[in-house]
Amino acid sequence: MANIIKEQQHILEKLRIEKLNAMQQDAEIAINSNNNIVLLSPTGTGKTLAFLLPIIKELDVDCVDVQALIIVPSRELAIQIEQVTREMGTGFKANAVYGGRPFSKDKIELNHLPAILIGTPGRIADHLRRGTFSTKNITTLVLDEFDKSLEVGFEEEMKEIILALPKVNKRILTSATQALRIPKFVGLSNPITINYLKEESEETPLLKIKTVVSPTKDKLETLVKVLCHIGNEPAIVFCNFRDTIEMVSDFLTENKIGHGCFYGGMEQKDRERTLIKFRNGTHQVIVATDLAARGLDIPEIKYIIHYQLPLKLDEFTHRNGRTARMNAKGTAYVIQWEKEKKSEFTPDDEIEILKNKPKPKTSNWETLFISGGRKDKISKGDIAGLFLKQGKLSNDELGIIELKQDCAFVSVPVSNANELIKMLNNTKLKNKKVRITTI
Repeated sequence: MANIIKEQQHILEKLRIEKLNAMQQDAEIAINSNNNIVLLSPTGTGKTLAFLLPIIKELDVDCVDVQALIIVPSRELAIQIEQVTREMGTGFKANAVYGGRPFSKDKIELNHLPAILIGTPGRIADHLRRGTFSTKNITTLVLDEFDKSLEVGFEEEMKEIILALPKVNKRILTSATQALRIPKFVGLSNPITINYLKEESEETPLLKIKTVVSPTKDKLETLVKVLCHIGNEPAIVFCNFRDTIEMVSDFLTENKIGHGCFYGGMEQKDRERTLIKFRNGTHQVIVATDLAARGLDIPEIKYIIHYQLPLKLDEFTHRNGRTARMNAKGTAYVIQWEKEKKSEFTPDDEIEILKNKPKPKTSNWETLFISGGRKDKISKGDIAGLFLKQGKLSNDELGIIELKQDCAFVSVPVSNANELIKMLNNTKLKNKKVRITTI
């Protein structure tokens, strides 16, 4: 499949869209970082593009089977999604199937299987019964306007379809109305919810801002106590300057608290690897400048820590925007020296009394680098096979795999890392000898 254009900017240019809206940006981060997502947003806000962009990003160019299945309640919506997908000009085939047209026409179009198949419940179920396409490589399931697709009239067909998809590991549900109860057979586990509906309850503020008073001006000991207080939870520690980050990083290292750093002076490769380690759990903490306040591809986090407050209110707002967006709640801690003047950014915040807790546990995960990627025709399945079969890992021991154009990263248990490198370094993946090292 030659000349596939997957770069987001090229797609947006083809669609004549200047940039993604806030909902689409949040959806992209969530879908890239999580396996169960509920997206609630009004009609006309661009939900289709919001889920298509991250789905296309993960498609395997070499796979000849259907990889993503999008189920919709109406033929009009099926046609609309098919059209948007084709207008994106990615080179991946997409087809819509629905009732009201000859089944023979479907069969002709599906003779060469699409990477993305869109359809109504009745027609999709019919194709599955007839064995028109294989489900062995369908790893993504989208239920668009799921409140309608899961109505009683479709329930039996939806059950039939979902039971026929054993390899699905990512589920995306979208709706323009407040969610109904989601049946268990959908298989949604601990979903991340993105809610852009005006009906969203505002009784409880999503973000709580709390002040932590430090007895010392350098605030380093207090920072460690805050990290102990929140426990083993992902957090970003914001600083204003590179020198401050280096000082904080050295102190955290001395206290054996695993972390990554993220600031403008770092090499792009190193910044990307910081985020990879954060996403896969090798690090629970990032120490960063305001560069990390906007647009990063990281999961939703519960805690923001302001080691230093920014100079402008909008930067304070963007920092805090890393939390309390996709989950119900988030907390931002402001560490303030006891003799420091109170900031105008936090007039009504409360004082947090820190509990004496042990230091966060060292991560059980290590990140390994693999010197081959998409351009070498290597897939995540190939990497999984290498580590599960030759590396003799169990499914639970194989962590997140991130596949890039020319390399890949995989998280494995720390206790297995060195042995895996000895066993697998310089082995072949898709006829390419690859190096495997720690990063």
